[in-house]
Amino acid sequence: MLFSAPLKSNSKRVMLLGSGELGKEVAIEAQRLGLEVIAVDRYEGAPAHSVAHRAHVVNMQDEEAILEIIRHEKPDYILPEIEAISIDALFKAEAEGFNVIPNANAVSKTMNRKNIRTFAAEELGLKTGPYRFVTTLEGMRQAGEELGYPCVVKPVMSSSGHGQSVMRSADDLENSWEMAKEARGDASELIVEAFVNFDYEITMLTARNGKETVFCEPIGHEQRDGDYVFSWQPMRMSEVAKRKAQEIAKNITDGLGGQGLFGVELFVEGDEVYFSEVSPRPHDTGMVTLITQSQSEFALHLRAVLGLPLGFTFYGEGASAAFKSENHSYAPVIEVDDALFTNNSFVRVFGKPEAHKGRRLAVALVLDKVEDALDQSRKLITKISDIK
Repeated sequence: MLFSAPLKSNSKRVMLLGSGELGKEVAIEAQRLGLEVIAVDRYEGAPAHSVAHRAHVVNMQDEEAILEIIRHEKPDYILPEIEAISIDALFKAEAEGFNVIPNANAVSKTMNRKNIRTFAAEELGLKTGPYRFVTTLEGMRQAGEELGYPCVVKPVMSSSGHGQSVMRSADDLENSWEMAKEARGDASELIVEAFVNFDYEITMLTARNGKETVFCEPIGHEQRDGDYVFSWQPMRMSEVAKRKAQEIAKNITDGLGGQGLFGVELFVEGDEVYFSEVSPRPHDTGMVTLITQSQSEFALHLRAVLGLPLGFTFYGEGASAAFKSENHSYAPVIEVDDALFTNNSFVRVFGKPEAHKGRRLAVALVLDKVEDALDQSRKLITKISDIK
């Protein structure tokens, strides 16, 4: 591959549609390869804006506004980094010859839980838990009766767990219905899922460069309210379950096609593995790879997009812990104890320009035996605080 310098007539340009903490790491990796980076998001001062050559602020669901920026910047690669985005703009850009990663159809399928679930279960025949799609409160009541309680309610389009809840009985119906309206996306249709009696859930990071598919070690994670709080790598699991997880990950990513890194979410019960969701981009639980691998998920994403070899070294076991704000501030300041900076741990601060309760502002990372790393990360995250 030929590499060039940024801000030249022959520069290779990468456009990030979504510029949060994950996009910021992708931008840094692109900078390391001499690519010209254009970061786009809905608000000024998004994390990737500070490490990009140019930044744009736009309504990410405004089709014409997105297309105008794409046509003006003429990127070689368009990397959608969020779910709340105009899919019509991506399809039109692709039709005009722009390279959408991994492709517009894959982004469309994965941003909508109905599309990806029916694709995985009904077209590819992957094992999933029982589910129903509903559009009314009465439909949700009927789904609960058919699937049994507890069951999980999610908008078909949302991100970071917004609008997601668990219905433990029919008494929770109205509360779950109201919570679904908080989704960052379209809450007009919901998916109600039977509660799979799984032992644990994992993320199988899967990278495709057009010539090979590689897997990172499985990542275990703990979520609260549908959003990641802790993750660790590798997740202890049987070789049988690990092989099945890789097979499902390859089937779904082969089905979606294109190049890049995918975060495939799976439920595991003993040696049985169930498909849950997939994101065609780096995954928040994969931030642990910033300390466990020679090539993080962000570096692998760029390598896969560019068609470069995907080999990497797994340095060792580790864990990550997300720090979430307790306050609202238009100029957030977080206090980080020196204890987070050791020979086997550090913190990454995202630099978000505004904080609100529950918003991720930083991540603590620890390299150690999984059990010890997770225990240490739980303690270290208590040594970060945001100042009112």
